[in-house]
Formats: sequence, structure tokens, C-alpha cells
Amino acid sequence: MADDTDRIEQEIAKAREELAGTLDQLAERANPQRLAGDAKVHALALVNRPAVKYSLMGVGGVLAILVVRKIVS
Repeated sequence: MADDTDRIEQEIAKAREELAGTLDQLAERANPQRLAGDAKVHALALVNRPAVKYSLMGVGGVLAILVVRKIVS
């Protein structure tokens, strides 16, 4: 009987440790600063692709020309 009680207590302690580890992992994954950092890295990687970079430069140039024409007219 005492052996069963000790075994159950050990299993409970082990389950608590595993749960604590899982909660720590979830907290790390849901960290807003980490999520923002990951989003920034992915956005910069996308913008630095040549097709996207040159398209954005072209759109910016067209918008600049339109603004200058609107101001001058």
C-alpha cells in the first residue's frame, strides 16, 4: 500500500514537471516580442526579393511623379 502511494506521488510529480515544461514552451511560442521579430524577419526577406524590391521602387517612382505633377499643375 505504501509502495502504491509513493509510486502515485512520483507519477504526479513527474506529470507536474512535464506540464510545467509544456507551459514554458507555450509561453515562449506566444511571446509577442518573438512573434513581432519573426514577422519582421519574414517581411524583410519578402521585400528584399528582387521582384518585390524593384516593383516597389517602380510604384514609388510613379507616385513621386504624380505628386510632383499635381503640385506643379
